Amino acid sequence: MSAPQYKKIGVVAAFAVSALLLLAVVISGCTSATTSAPTSTPTSTQPASYSLPSITDVVEQVNPAVVSIVVGTVQYDWFMQPVPSEQAGSGVIIDAEGYIITNNHVVQDGTSITVSLTDGRSFDATLVGTDPSTDLAVIKINGDNLPTASFGNSSALRVGDWVVAIGNALALEGGPTVTVGVVSALGRTIEESSDVTLYDLIQTDAAINPGNSGGPLINLNGEVIGINTAKVSSVEVSGVGFAISSNSALPIIDELITKGYVSRPYMGVSLVAVTPTIVRSYDLRVDKGAMIYYLNPGTPASNAGLRPGDVITIFDDIEIETADDVILAIRNHDIGDTIQIKYYRGSSLQIASVTLIEKPH
Repeated sequence: MSAPQYKKIGVVAAFAVSALLLLAVVISGCTSATTSAPTSTPTSTQPASYSLPSITDVVEQVNPAVVSIVVGTVQYDWFMQPVPSEQAGSGVIIDAEGYIITNNHVVQDGTSITVSLTDGRSFDATLVGTDPSTDLAVIKINGDNLPTASFGNSSALRVGDWVVAIGNALALEGGPTVTVGVVSALGRTIEESSDVTLYDLIQTDAAINPGNSGGPLINLNGEVIGINTAKVSSVEVSGVGFAISSNSALPIIDELITKGYVSRPYMGVSLVAVTPTIVRSYDLRVDKGAMIYYLNPGTPASNAGLRPGDVITIFDDIEIETADDVILAIRNHDIGDTIQIKYYRGSSLQIASVTLIEKPH
């Protein structure tokens, strides 16, 4: 059948349809019956809608245990005359006995510590112990029916998890400030000061401002998974704050409560990471490792024969690339452990056995 035949069939069919339609119109004038063509349900092309989680219940659960801390200090003017001053921070009550976690930098050099609860009560607090190396401190108040917060497992966190920061931001009156965000990164390391480096930090975009220090970072189960400690302030950035992970903080807190200080293994060296500049300056034969630049006399490293200029490359079978690798490896050992260290002195690879002692405090 040719294409013109297809066209003819089409014309005839159109005529027949027209006739039928005319007949239908005539019939419809005599009756009220009508017919309608079946319709199909259109498929929705709208994207699925999602709602953000409500944090109201979580805040109501933890907020009573978050405290405002005001620390009295003494500053000195140009004439070296003492001038009373105050600094503010946050904390969180962790048990009914009144132990409170906060940051070391909140309470250091304090002459008095005042703690205020959201229920309007205020207490004079005593300092239990501090650990500058982790910027943690424990203080204590004596009171009845104290609200408490519980800890969660920070190792279960994933980047993108929702978190809430609660604290005494800017020392504003009216109770703690609540901010919300997500976990931006895990396992961060920052240099808080020239002699304090903080490890295993949680990075979050939940706003952390002056006064938030020492307050809790919580998950959506209402569990404390971090202690807010720092934000980037040297450059114009936003949404970059840090919290000490709960799993790192808990052992420190336990020792501060039981002993008032933290016992740490100690080797007695000051280290710097090997960089291309250091390789050229000292004519090193290795391009990575931790170089000893100062060694305390009478310490385990000194007694083992190590010297300034030696480059540690293996620490107890762990390959060393930076100074932080050695610090973290020491922290994972106990006082009294004997460690085998491989190091380069010039072009010679040597081995030393170092027995760790308790770090002086």
